[in-house]
Amino acid sequence: MEQICVVTTVVDARSVADVLAAAAVAGRLAACAQVGGQVDSTYWWQSAIQTTPEWTVQFKTAPDRVTALVDQLRANHPYEVPEILVTRVESGNPDYATWVHEHSRP
Repeated sequence: MEQICVVTTVVDARSVADVLAAAAVAGRLAACAQVGGQVDSTYWWQSAIQTTPEWTVQFKTAPDRVTALVDQLRANHPYEVPEILVTRVESGNPDYATWVHEHSRP
């Protein structure tokens, strides 16, 4: 099985999620991006508990493209301290893994 990476972030507006997704795919940093529905996040920020609606964005990319994708997300993310999680996974479908690798190339 081949390895791919799932990079996940959250933002406070659907329109921002859509822009981050489109930019990563257009820039060939990710083969695809999925914007998930609204979730309510509860967290500590500025010495208080906050609750905010957010949208999740998951990017599928090749392991060697993760650094460039994370750099782009950090540069364009609206949060002061964005959540950017990288998960390395084994693809159960080698054809899908090949597709991800081929479509995350410049």
